[in-house]
Amino acid sequence: MDFTYNSNQIALLGEDDKLLAEVTFPEIDKDTVNIDHTFVDPSLRGQNLADKLMNAVAEQLCAEDKKAVLTCSYAVKWFDKHPEYKGVIK
Repeated sequence: MDFTYNSNQIALLGEDDKLLAEVTFPEIDKDTVNIDHTFVDPSLRGQNLADKLMNAVAEQLCAEDKKAVLTCSYAVKWFDKHPEYKGVIK
């Protein structure tokens, strides 16, 4: 599965660039983003896509040495279950 990486979004696009899944993380400042939304199309649920998206954003933030504020309920739960990324949380 190939994700599309944009400045404040990681997405999975289908045919005709239809949005199938995404995590969004708008910038708060140059060092901080707000993980505010996770979406998976109902046709793809149960395939751990949200988990894969969250892992991708966590890895990206680590690589860019950025921190995250979590306002997405899924992100809050995900980061609670992945203490290896606690350094990403502001």
